[in-house]
Amino acid sequence: MSTEENKAILRQFFEAFWNNGNPNAFDEFFAAGWVHHNPPAGAEPNRDGFKQAMTAFRAAFADIHTTIDDMIADGDKVAWRWTFQGTHTDSLMGIPATSKQITLTGISIDRLAGGKSVERWDQADFLGMMQQIGAIPAPESQ
Repeated sequence: MSTEENKAILRQFFEAFWNNGNPNAFDEFFAAGWVHHNPPAGAEPNRDGFKQAMTAFRAAFADIHTTIDDMIADGDKVAWRWTFQGTHTDSLMGIPATSKQITLTGISIDRLAGGKSVERWDQADFLGMMQQIGAIPAPESQ
């Protein structure tokens, strides 16, 4: 598939799951043997583990708004920078709801084959998110 087709596949997943809440998008857009090279804490490094972790994460926030800020493709890989915003209205990793607004940013890199993501690498500012909900103290301003 072309780089533009690969980018379109990830945009479709992004809209289906993050903006429309469809958990079946994982099965549609991720290969059965999908591998997550740096899974969230406690999640299995496979499609089902990621689906469970992200469904729980999404459920912890109301009024979700997500955007793809940049997307670059080369060969079979697509790198995309994203922003997630929402209000913490349900328990997240044992942290009770705080009703605080958060903005979480990150970068994901997917390798695609046969029209599906087959592996992913993620980096997200979870420390900043934990500071925003008050679970970890933010550094003092100078």
